[in-house]
Amino acid sequence: MKIKSWFRPFEILPSLDRSIIFLIWLFFVLFYWILVSSIGEKHLFPTPGQVAEGFLNLYNEGLVIHIFSSLGLCLQATIFSILCSLLIAYMVPIPFLLPIATLLSKMRYLPLTGITFYLTLAVSDARDMQVWVLVIFMSLYFITSLIAVIKDIPQEEIDHARSLKCSRMEILWEIVAKGRMDYVLDVLRQNLAITWMMLVTVESILVAAGGLGVLIKNSDKFMNHGRIVSLQIVILLVGLGIDWSINTFRKGLFRYSKFN
Repeated sequence: MKIKSWFRPFEILPSLDRSIIFLIWLFFVLFYWILVSSIGEKHLFPTPGQVAEGFLNLYNEGLVIHIFSSLGLCLQATIFSILCSLLIAYMVPIPFLLPIATLLSKMRYLPLTGITFYLTLAVSDARDMQVWVLVIFMSLYFITSLIAVIKDIPQEEIDHARSLKCSRMEILWEIVAKGRMDYVLDVLRQNLAITWMMLVTVESILVAAGGLGVLIKNSDKFMNHGRIVSLQIVILLVGLGIDWSINTFRKGLFRYSKFN
């Protein structure tokens, strides 16, 4: 182990060195947390004891149930979003349908408030409102990323398929749909982080359905900073777990993907 190599740009370190660096930074973060939460009268962060107490209180109030409620909402919205986004993105190679995908991609700049206003006119059930807000929000970014993936397909791949006497629809299916499925999973993994972050806002539409967003909103209302930080840690860990699961599934399904 050479410490000098830790500070060289583009240095490829063994796993042991990377683990040691991670533990060093983790120690610094914990030390800073304990330091700023114990000095002075006004504290920027709650103490580790307050956060631990927040975890215990949340668990007694059904934290696990709220986590599964948020995961269920996220899964439902993700399935609808994938189906809609793939259908629209695969229109890109068709010139007549290209403007539809392009227009929807540009609509990602619309604020969430404008979207929910029109959804309230069309959807009466609050749970359906939560799902479709996430579906629309996620699809607009998903479509944008998928369009970029399709446009980056090398012309050589398309020419090779033509040399094999493939029809245009066969090229669309083999090269664009099947041939870029590993890219689709990677785009899903990246955009799902945005959706997971939006849960706190979306779950406030229907408080009775529960979820991590409801818990953090109630904790913020009563200025319980220990519970707030505890919930932030839970949201982060669950989000990282989702990201790791999708990435592991992609690597197992597409062993020769360039992302592996």
